[in-house]
Amino acid sequence: METLGASILVVEDDETLAMGLTSALEHERFTVTHCDSGEAALDAIEDDVPDVLVLDVMLPGMDGLSVLKRVKADHPELPIILLTARSAEVDRVLGLELGADDYVVKPFSLRELIARVKARLRARPAAPRAPEVYRFGKNEVDLRRRILMRDGDEHRMTTHEAGVLAYLISHRGQDVSREELLQHVWGYSPSMATRTVDNQILKLRKKVEDTPADPRHILTVHGTGYRFEE
Repeated sequence: METLGASILVVEDDETLAMGLTSALEHERFTVTHCDSGEAALDAIEDDVPDVLVLDVMLPGMDGLSVLKRVKADHPELPIILLTARSAEVDRVLGLELGADDYVVKPFSLRELIARVKARLRARPAAPRAPEVYRFGKNEVDLRRRILMRDGDEHRMTTHEAGVLAYLISHRGQDVSREELLQHVWGYSPSMATRTVDNQILKLRKKVEDTPADPRHILTVHGTGYRFEE
C-alpha cells in the first residue's frame, strides 16, 4: 500500500496531545480524523473505515480496550496502534491478545509513532507466502479472505490467526519459534511474554483440529515454538 494520503483515525481525549498528533501526521501527508471518545470512534469507523486506527487506552466512557474488541470483531483487518500510559507488561500483553497490532507507551516521540504507523501501512498488504487456498485434513483455508471451511461449515479467521497459519504452512515441517511468529505476523518482536502467540495457536487449534488438546496439524515443539504438519 502507498502510504501517501492514507487515512488515520486518532482517538485521544487529551486535546493538546491530539492536536500534536494530528498536526504531525498531516505533515506526513496523511488524511487524519480525530475523535475524543470511544463511542465517537465507533460511529466514525461505521461511516468510513480508516487505514490505521491510533487508539488511546484511557478514554472517558468506553475505554480503549473495549473499543479495540468491538472494532476487531467487525474489522479484523484494520491495523490498530494503542497509546497507553500503562507501563506494566500485563496491560501491553492484554492489548495484543485482544487484537492490537502495536502499542506505544506514553510519553513517546512523534517520530516513533509516525514510524510505527508507516510500518503498519507497509505490512498490511503483504501476501502470505503460503498458497492462497490450502487443504489439509478436513480443512480448506482461503488465506487471502481469511476463511476456513471445515465439514461444510465456514469460519472466519482474524488477521493474526490467518497470519500465524500462513506462516506455519509456508514453513511446514520446520520448527518455528514464538519470537519468529511475533516478528513476521505482528511486525516486531517485543521483549515480553510470548503467550500472545500461544493464545492465537489455541484459537487456531479449536478451528482446525479434531481434538485440540491432542493436535495433529499444529504441533508444539517444547522449548522452541510450533511446527505445522499436514
